Amino acid sequence: MTKSFEGLRVLDFSTTIAGPHCTRMLADMGAEVIKIETTEGETMRTRPPVRNNCSTAFGQLNIGKNSLVLDLKSPEGIEVIRRLIASTDVLVENFRPGVMRRLKLDYDSLKGINPKLVYCSISGYGQTGPSAELPAYAPVIHAASGYEMAHLAYQPGRTRPDYCGIYHADVLTGVYAFGAVSAALYQRHGTQLGQHIDVSMLESMLSLTLNELQWSQFEVKPTQRPMFGPIATADGYVMVAIASEKTFQSLMKVIGHPEWVADPRFAAYADRRDNWASLMEGVEAWSGTVTTEKCLSALNAEGVPSSAYRTVAQALADPQIAHRGALAEVEDGGGTFKVLNLPFRMSGASVSAGKRMATLGEHTVAYLRETGLSEDEIAAFTGKRLAKAPG
Repeated sequence: MTKSFEGLRVLDFSTTIAGPHCTRMLADMGAEVIKIETTEGETMRTRPPVRNNCSTAFGQLNIGKNSLVLDLKSPEGIEVIRRLIASTDVLVENFRPGVMRRLKLDYDSLKGINPKLVYCSISGYGQTGPSAELPAYAPVIHAASGYEMAHLAYQPGRTRPDYCGIYHADVLTGVYAFGAVSAALYQRHGTQLGQHIDVSMLESMLSLTLNELQWSQFEVKPTQRPMFGPIATADGYVMVAIASEKTFQSLMKVIGHPEWVADPRFAAYADRRDNWASLMEGVEAWSGTVTTEKCLSALNAEGVPSSAYRTVAQALADPQIAHRGALAEVEDGGGTFKVLNLPFRMSGASVSAGKRMATLGEHTVAYLRETGLSEDEIAAFTGKRLAKAPG
């Protein structure tokens, strides 16, 4: 099967996580993604694990892309970009607002060259407004969006926000950017025109606080319990999602207290909420006597949604991951490693990660030739004398 974005050309000016995650998704869907880097390469190239100067963290975000090294501070580098724009479908950048305009590579400067260009800008707070030019990284956006305080509200007895090491805002914003680019490409079929897409990390993170967004607008009685939390077993913890009356009734059966279904303390949802601590004490009086494995077996037998708390390594070892083909083995200059494929499958198109990570600047000469530079000009541009191109 072909890939959905076969034949699509993408110029990728993005760095770190949000933009590269978006363009990696486009590459997995078949797009030719040209990653623009400086001679030093972007900072993620040094992010561990590093083997033979090759970062698998960088590879996970950039597998399947081509590498073009340019000096964007030089007129020659800018001219190469402007020549490539004529054959480009999508441009993705996540510089601070104003950077691309100063380089004269902003949407207004390029749409005259290619009116069909879909230009996607990713930033912390959006391209305009009082916060637009503030520096932003994922943990800052987590705090600014209210997400961290919303999360803290579900931690009984806690007053200090958690430390952050998982960059939800970056990944989420990259996915929103991918969706917006896909929508703009669909719209282009009818209009024959591209457009500028302005994706905000702040608003992306706000989209995760669905309940809290509504609660912030209206008078709502504060919840008396954590929405969902771990129950202790004899050798670990299990997450149980009591999300319906049927789930509650099944759980009471599992723990040996079917009479609690009619108990005034727990019979109605509001009652359970007000007496949550007592309910959980009863659940753990049972779960604490059995292993995690036996606990899950009993819960699954009655259809109670549950899972052990697993490490990422344990999750990746799940037979379901192998069944889905969720991991792809790829290679770079340091050897092989595994990356996640996109989390969806299509019946009429192939969706898969590229096979290898390009070396820094590997495709520079080929793209310079495409723009019409002579061999002498390319040699001057790259600082290397080149063998004559075949043909």
